[in-house]
This record gives sequence, C-alpha cells and structure tokens, in this order.
Amino acid sequence: MLRGSIVFLMVYIGLVLSNKNRWLIAWGGVAAALIIRALYPAEIFHGIHWNVIGIFAGSLLLAETFIYSKMPETISDQLINKSPNLGAAFMAIIVFASFFSIFLDNVITVLIIAPIALQLTRKAGVSPVPVIIGLAISSNLQGMAILIGDTPSMLLAAKMRLGFLEFFWYQGRPSIFWIVQIGALAGFFVLYWFFRGDRQKLQQLEVTPVRSWVPMWLILLAIVLLSFMTKIDPGFSWFGGTACMGAGVGGFIWQSIRARKEKEKISCKFDFETVAFLMAIFVLVHMLVQRGVVELLINNLEGLKGKNIFVIYSVIVWFSVIVSSFIDNIPYIAAMLPLVTGLSTSLGVNPALLAFGLLIGSCMGGNITPIGATANLVAIGILRREGREVSFGDFVRVGLPFTVAATATAWIVLWWIYGPAV
Repeated sequence: MLRGSIVFLMVYIGLVLSNKNRWLIAWGGVAAALIIRALYPAEIFHGIHWNVIGIFAGSLLLAETFIYSKMPETISDQLINKSPNLGAAFMAIIVFASFFSIFLDNVITVLIIAPIALQLTRKAGVSPVPVIIGLAISSNLQGMAILIGDTPSMLLAAKMRLGFLEFFWYQGRPSIFWIVQIGALAGFFVLYWFFRGDRQKLQQLEVTPVRSWVPMWLILLAIVLLSFMTKIDPGFSWFGGTACMGAGVGGFIWQSIRARKEKEKISCKFDFETVAFLMAIFVLVHMLVQRGVVELLINNLEGLKGKNIFVIYSVIVWFSVIVSSFIDNIPYIAAMLPLVTGLSTSLGVNPALLAFGLLIGSCMGGNITPIGATANLVAIGILRREGREVSFGDFVRVGLPFTVAATATAWIVLWWIYGPAV
C-alpha cells in the first residue's frame, strides 16, 4: 500500500514540474511500480479502461476528418459576416469555439479558430490578447459538457457508468451538460465586458467553402450510436469505444482516399502521447484501488458523517478549482473519482453531487492561469508569435473573473438540482 502511494505521488510531482513528456513520466511510474512489486504485470491490461481509450482515440480521428472538411472555418466566416460590430464578432467567435469544443479537443479548437480571430484584430488594429485568451478558456469550460468532449468527462463516465444521453438527463434531472451551459452564460457576460467598447463595423469576409459533409455525418453517427450505449452495454465496457473507433477509422480511411484522389499529402496528427498518458494513469489509479489506498482514505473520512454536506461539497468544488489552476487535472480527477464516489456512499448523498462537483471544479479551475490547461499554453504561444508577450497577470486578469463567475453559477445550480435538500 505504502509503495504504491509513493509511486503515484512521485508521478504526480513529476507531472506538476514538467508539461513535457507526460506519457513517459506516467509510464515511468508504472515501470517503477512493477520493479518494487506495488503492481503486477497482469494488472496493466486489466487496469486500462479500454472502452474509454476507444472513445478517446476515435474522437481524435473524427476531429482530424472534421478539420479536413473545412466546416469550422465556414461557420466562423458566416458568424463574423452576420455580426453587427467587432465586439459582437469576437463574442460570436468565442461562443462558436465553445460549442465546437463540446465535440472536439480544446487544443484543436484553439488552433483552428485563433487565426480567424487574429485576422479580425489585425484589420481593426486592436489587441488580440483578450479574444485569444477568451477562446482558450471558453473551450476548456465546454470540454466536460458531454461524454466525448474531453478526457475528464470520459473518466467520469467510466466511473459512474454514464451513457451519452445521461450527460443531458440523469436520474430524472438535468445533468452536467445543462449545468455547464448555465455556468458558461455567466462566463460569457464577463468576457463581453472586455469587448464592450469595440463598436467598429466589419467588412464582409469571403466564406470558406465546405470541402465535404461526410465528417459531419460520421460525427452524428457516432453520437447516435453512443445514445444507445447504456441499453446495449450497461457495464460501460465495450460499445462506446467500438462505436467511436469504427466511425473514426472510417473517417480516416475516407480522408486518405479523398486526399489521394486530390493528390494531397495526408499527415497523421493522431495524439499517441495523450492516449499513452491516459492508459498509464488508468493503470496507476487501478494500482491504488487494488492496494487498498482508496478504501483506506474513504475509511479515514468516516469522521465527516454528520458534518454539513454543503460545506463538504463546496470544499471539493473550490479545492479542485485551486489545484487544477496549476496542475494537470487528468491524474487529479482519476485519483479523486473513486474517493468522492466512495465518500458519497459513506455520507449517504447522491454520488452525482460530489462527482459532478469534482468535474466542474477541476475543469473550470484550469482557466485561471496560463499553466492550468494545455489550450492556455497554446494560446500564449500563438500570441507570442504575434509579438504579444502575455504575463501571468495578464492571463489571470481575464481568466480569474471568467472562472469565478462560471464556477460559482454552476456550483449553485448543481447543489440546487442534486443537493440533499431537493
């Protein structure tokens, strides 16, 4: 038990100190656990949640084909052309990026939409800093809204065995999707404050034509299949990953054939490192569960019985905000999910309250600082290439009020829906 805890702690420290080669750090921890016999070889395969890996990998492949279709650029151009002024155009781009990141990776969203925003700021002669930061933090926020949006939501689904539709409606109540949207609205009001003075009229853009509708149909197919997941696969063990991988591989084959016909070079941008990192995290958390570390922690929290549930819930949400504002939220959520679900059972409260609260706090907290999420670092890099150096304080000036507004709203709504008083 102690050896496994030390290995996990060392991996966690390594991830805090370095944003590079996360998968090597995590698998180094797995190797160390094997050497000191805190983990056994057979547990590696069983510890990986292959269904989640399939959903994640399939979503990455679908993202590549969707980008190839040029549809994101088409929609962005049309939104800008229909905006009455520059400030409204900035908000239209941010809201669209937020919606786009519900389905695709946050980093990919920023990379696709940022050039459109930069083009506008150059023409208008205004600073691109607020809008690019707004793109990053709004994309981070929406990633948790649905099953295929981001890794933390997939981890939550695996632990609580949530299907695609249960992110919209759970136990007869509005689920995490709607709570996130209400929080997002509060955050958008904060962002609009930064653009309220940009009243310049815009010239019409030439709308980028859609290359193909096939990727959109493949994404819709994956969503339809996922909506049947809980009926076909109640144990959340195989169907979701199979459906997403089937659609993703189909999209990749289609893209390869089309690119060959059009004599284009197709480069594989599949994020192998993140997939490998996620697999290692699954193994390390499995080690903690099997060695009894999680059970021990839950037993030590037995003293919380009889305490104010709202206080416990609030501590989980806001502590997660603070932690994830400085470190990667994936290992944090992976380690905390077994703890909060076990704590929910011990306290006799709805597991959705603490688990959803953990997800909201840890995903929204990454918006406060430039090091809180990968998309933030990408946004800073884009601005640096534009000759705009963004300090820690510059980012916090936008990220902090956005995060406080969005988190506080979601925190209150989640308690109102799933709190024991309801």
